[in-house]
Amino acid sequence: MSQHHQLMRSPSATARIRENALATPDEPAVIFVRDPSSPDGAETWSYARLDHEARKVAGWLQARYAPGDRVLLLYPESLEFAAAFVGCLYAGMVAIPSSLPGQYSHQRRRVDSIVENAAVSAILTSGAAAPSVLDWAGSDTAAGIDCAVTDGPAFTDAHASAWRMPEADHDSLALLQYTSGSTSTPKGVMVNQGNLLHNSQILSEAFGLDRTTRFGSWIPQYHDMGLLAILLPPLLLGGSCVLMSPTTFLKRPHWWLRMIDTYDITWSAAPNFAYELCVRQVTDEQLSQLDLSRWRFAANGSEPVQASTLTAFAKRFAPAGFRSDTMAPCYGMAEATVFISGTGPRELAVSHIDEERLERHEFHPVSLAEAGRDVVSCGAAAAYDVRVVDPATREVLPPGRIGEIWLRGPSVAQGYWGREDVTRETFRVETADGDGGYVRSGDLGTVHEGEIYVTGRIKELIILRGRNIYPQDVEHFLRVEEDELVGLFGAAFVVPVQQPDGGVEEQLVVAHEVRGGIGQDGLAELAGRIKAHIARGFSVRPGAVVLVRRGGILRTTSGKIQRAAIRATFLNGELESRHLDVNDQVGLLLAGAREARAAA
Repeated sequence: MSQHHQLMRSPSATARIRENALATPDEPAVIFVRDPSSPDGAETWSYARLDHEARKVAGWLQARYAPGDRVLLLYPESLEFAAAFVGCLYAGMVAIPSSLPGQYSHQRRRVDSIVENAAVSAILTSGAAAPSVLDWAGSDTAAGIDCAVTDGPAFTDAHASAWRMPEADHDSLALLQYTSGSTSTPKGVMVNQGNLLHNSQILSEAFGLDRTTRFGSWIPQYHDMGLLAILLPPLLLGGSCVLMSPTTFLKRPHWWLRMIDTYDITWSAAPNFAYELCVRQVTDEQLSQLDLSRWRFAANGSEPVQASTLTAFAKRFAPAGFRSDTMAPCYGMAEATVFISGTGPRELAVSHIDEERLERHEFHPVSLAEAGRDVVSCGAAAAYDVRVVDPATREVLPPGRIGEIWLRGPSVAQGYWGREDVTRETFRVETADGDGGYVRSGDLGTVHEGEIYVTGRIKELIILRGRNIYPQDVEHFLRVEEDELVGLFGAAFVVPVQQPDGGVEEQLVVAHEVRGGIGQDGLAELAGRIKAHIARGFSVRPGAVVLVRRGGILRTTSGKIQRAAIRATFLNGELESRHLDVNDQVGLLLAGAREARAAA
């Protein structure tokens, strides 16, 4: 029996990691890369070292708190995070990985809301992040909660010796994975030990991964993809993973590819924008120094997968040995631990579908000669019961129709911590004919020839004059048409505009980042071209085009665009623009918002 099939036989994920540490103490467990181009640019922890550091954390926690207490992990990407996460499992406590509080109010609000929702007992951090974390911890929300630096002198070998293996089984709560909050406040998904084992097992089965697979990426460790599709599976399989910080990647995209080459990584994952960035920014000279022939799985998930990006990436990096069957579009979400579907290695599976029928929620493949939109298959969801459901009536839809994707299976998490109301609406729901036990994904899509195709998010769907338009299609189309926008982020949404006859009409607004060097005349011309592109591509005249500085489009911790938040900021008249091109109706709407703010 192959190794990954045995994962579900382990009493717990905790027991499995400990077993691997005892079986192969000298094997590398986690490697952290600061600079892949320098011989001493990385630090490696063996299984013995990771186990020892984790027991120091666990022994310290066990001396102070009860099993099941919640422990907040506030770390930059690091080996220390891996020790703290495994340490929480070893202590029998519930790990809560989170983004750092940071300098900005929205970053702090996120962490504040997690602390309040989870009733956190302790906050762990590392020396590197301690100054900013302790500064935040002095605030009202975290006041009175113990805050400790795990790589400091308070955590000792005596704690490691005093540690005792906790009683944990498949039903024990292991982790609260807070959602990225792209459409609402973050919610803590309750992931138990059985979910962790099952999800790593089905990921391994889908792609034939085992202890010889080297995982690696720059995705943040607090993000479900970084934690549960990069760091955890190798620790359960007895393999190793290679980590790098997202900041390092964003500054030098080619370093991600360099790391894959240097450290023999076979499984790496990233959102669509990262592949786009590499196509745009990796130079011919950097390309000539890469060997990507040993990379077997380039997983793409966590935001809509664009066929054009994947094709361009495969073509651009073919000279470096990148094989076209390495591209592995996946579908996943925190409510299903992380991994839902994916199939590989194989050539990209793309359906070219009729665009007009897509607007009527029909999935109708047509020949490439006809006008249509390319939708990428995210592979088979072999371990789930999948239903495509009308979100309003809960009727199960027949093949060829687009609806909300519902899922059922052992990887589906236990609900949202302390949010019984939302848990009832999202988990354990039943279809109109009484078939129950599903989780609602909030995603629109279909199952075609046994594989999942995702077309967008329900909450972000733009409905204009009875047509359904997906915001990411508008945003992606503009970057394809307009070189000035390449590598930057945009958000498309609708706003309600009062008509002369008293009725209300929705109008399209597009906000997009622009680079710093363009003058006012250039910005006005660019806004005009954007309007023309949209009119041509979607037969819609936008009510407003807002050009904002780089970084002005709000994104979640995992890089998803926060369209709802940007829309709210725009409607309040608070979206800082470098150039605003509005029609009279949207102009009146904004003037009203300004007056209301002034009066308040």
